[in-house]
Amino acid sequence: MTQKNFSASNSSVVLYDTTLRDGTQGEGISFSVAAKLRVVEKLDQFGIDYIEGGWPGSNPRDMAFFEAAHQLKFKQAKLTAFGSTRKANVAAEKDAQLQLLLQAHTPVVTLFGKSWLLHVTEVLRTTPEENLSMIEDSVRFLVEQGKEVVYDAEHFFDGYMDNPQYALQTFEAAARGGADWLTLCDTNGGMMIDDLHDITIDVIEHFPQTKIGIHCHNDSGLGVACSLVGIQAGAAMVQATINGYGERTGNANLTTIIPNLSLKMGYKLNCEDQLNKLRDLSLFTAEMANLSLDIKAPYVGESAFAHKGGVHANAASKASRSYEHIVPEKVGNRQRVLISDMSGRGSLIMKAKEMGFHLEEKSEALKPFLEELKHLEFQGYAFEAADASFELLLKRWHGNPKVFFDLITYRVMVECKKATGELISEATVKLKIDDITYHEVAEASGPVSALDHALRKALQKIYPEIQSVQLRDFKVRILDNGGGTDARIRVQIDSTDGKNIWGTVGASDNLIAASWEALRDSVEYKLYQSQKLIKRNF
Repeated sequence: MTQKNFSASNSSVVLYDTTLRDGTQGEGISFSVAAKLRVVEKLDQFGIDYIEGGWPGSNPRDMAFFEAAHQLKFKQAKLTAFGSTRKANVAAEKDAQLQLLLQAHTPVVTLFGKSWLLHVTEVLRTTPEENLSMIEDSVRFLVEQGKEVVYDAEHFFDGYMDNPQYALQTFEAAARGGADWLTLCDTNGGMMIDDLHDITIDVIEHFPQTKIGIHCHNDSGLGVACSLVGIQAGAAMVQATINGYGERTGNANLTTIIPNLSLKMGYKLNCEDQLNKLRDLSLFTAEMANLSLDIKAPYVGESAFAHKGGVHANAASKASRSYEHIVPEKVGNRQRVLISDMSGRGSLIMKAKEMGFHLEEKSEALKPFLEELKHLEFQGYAFEAADASFELLLKRWHGNPKVFFDLITYRVMVECKKATGELISEATVKLKIDDITYHEVAEASGPVSALDHALRKALQKIYPEIQSVQLRDFKVRILDNGGGTDARIRVQIDSTDGKNIWGTVGASDNLIAASWEALRDSVEYKLYQSQKLIKRNF
């Protein structure tokens, strides 16, 4: 077989998002109706061409979604309802599933059918001939109702490798019915690149007048690669999910496919003008799914353009493309420098610049500060995810920061009621602010929460902005397993004021002491930011 000749610079690719249907089959992923509606609007604004909203009739939530989505005004996207071909030996117009697809009131319907004889005989328990009729009849029925039809050939590659003639016959049936798109699905996610490439070309040669799509899963870790190869072979549509959500190990990741197609391969996409919002789209979708975004995700992950090694950071500061394959801002990301015991002067200077400080490379203050930083890391502190603690450290070392409060003492007690087993924690904090002592007590279910409440009660009388600060995440890590209960502990806290999020760190062989350090930095950082007291040049 010969590769299809084409010029990527003159080729367009249609983006088909199936996050809200195929993506929801992933473990731990669930979208409410309200969340699905918000994701649809976000995908449409970004420039996705087709949005698969769900499977009408499969669950009440998807039915409620389509009822609500019917009222949406789309900028460019076409909403798609997903479902199966008619049942065996049932007329298309009498098939309940096809009727539900019509009731979804979407301009596009995506039908899936069987292309692997194993599924035809063992799963559907019907004849190969009846399966072909099921495909053709279902597609024709929907086309006659004025629908654009995307036909997804489930397990197409497995079916082709088992019996290429029959697999192609299933596409012929869909084409006779009037399908607008024929999609090759690697449903098991097991295809290798060369095989997928050759099979895709063969299909395109058999159906030169019909538009071809590609739909890959990531079970072999090749979901994105196979999707791109399918496009190179001549497919004009790629089906995938935001953040690679999906069953088992997930679907091909659309947030990786999109920049590769546009920035690396020269294809035209309708979302080209919105590429700088790709990371926002990724984060938004993760938030709607109540999941954390993979920090190491290509292009959009927090670590995608992060530099930790001193040599790498130094090189990136002089020529960013030496260690960055694209300009991060093109996909809405940014360059980051991670401060650790691997850091050198270059890393420190870049990190300070990122925070708005200017450090001279030949400054005598850099060496002792770097030594102190490495000593703290040796003691268990980690500043990679604690930018706020690092910024405070930098300020304390080089400047004369305002002292917002002085700690006099704190105390934490935990009481267990024998009769009920109920645990109650009580914390007492005594602070001095401008020579006035403030003494507060707070109770909570846990000791760290009680300490947090007591600290903020003492501060908010003078600093009311502290009331907006809340703990967003709290992590504890044992650093020396051999120490048993006396092991050194690191506490990392994420805080938010509703607008910004910042990280702080504390380390000690005492959990409460480590927590206090992270809590102290959290409120101090808020006070510095709110009162704009950080001097930006020194």
